[in-house]
Amino acid sequence: MANIKSAKKRVKVNAKKAANNKARNSALKTAIKKANAAIETNADDKDALVKDAIKKIDQAASKNLIHKNCAARKKSNLANKANKA
Repeated sequence: MANIKSAKKRVKVNAKKAANNKARNSALKTAIKKANAAIETNADDKDALVKDAIKKIDQAASKNLIHKNCAARKKSNLANKANKA
């Protein structure tokens, strides 16, 4: 454990940020999986789930959780799958 006060604070802040990032990343992956499952089964609420997944992707990109090009790629893949179904 660190002895310097600022280093102790960094440990706390980094742990909190890591927990937040993990939760956001998990929510993002869950939303994408739900949208993909809805598209494959042609569910009634697939449009809402795709819209929610795209929103989560945009939020992750704005928080620098994923790169903006990665976000664009994920959104494009979802949109293509939704349009083909």
